[in-house]
Parts: sequence; C-alpha cells; structure tokens
Amino acid sequence: MAQEQKGNINIEIDADVAEGQYSNLAIINHSVSEFVVDFVNIMPGNPKSKVKSRIILTPQHAKRLAKALADNVRKFENVHGKIKENDQPPIPLNFGPTGQA
Repeated sequence: MAQEQKGNINIEIDADVAEGQYSNLAIINHSVSEFVVDFVNIMPGNPKSKVKSRIILTPQHAKRLAKALADNVRKFENVHGKIKENDQPPIPLNFGPTGQA
C-alpha cells in the first residue's frame, strides 16, 4: 500500500452528488458563528420552490469560499470575456425571503 504524501486528502464523490444540482438563486443568512447558503431552483410561472441544497460554513470558510469564487470568476472572464450582469433578476422574486445570487 502506497503511503499518502503529507498534506494530501483523498476525496471521493458519490455518483448522485457528482450529477450536481442546478440553482439560479442563492439565499444567504448568517449568525455570529456560521453562514447558511440555501440553493434554490425557481422556475418562471411557478410561485413555489424548494431549497435543493443547504451548505453551512464557518465564517472563516465562507471568506475563503468568497475569495476562491472571486478568483475563479476572474480566471473565467480572462478566458471567456466579461460576464454580463442583469440589473434585475430575470425571474420576479415576489415570494418568499429576498435573496442574492
């Protein structure tokens, strides 16, 4: 059996998790000890949606995630061009809690 190098982590992913979940809305809440990110898929004409996934992070992990996401967006835009942002969400958010994607 080969020894793992120091600092390496062996991460596995189940097939159903690997398929992923589509989300077009993220609702973010926080307390003094955690950030809660709910991922939702809302569809036009359907006034009711369910949270598809909830991720709970420590404030430190949330900050690292925000930096990593910003870095990846920058790298994406360097290759593919600037990502266009809409002033208003394309789907009316007139139900449930307000959120930011």
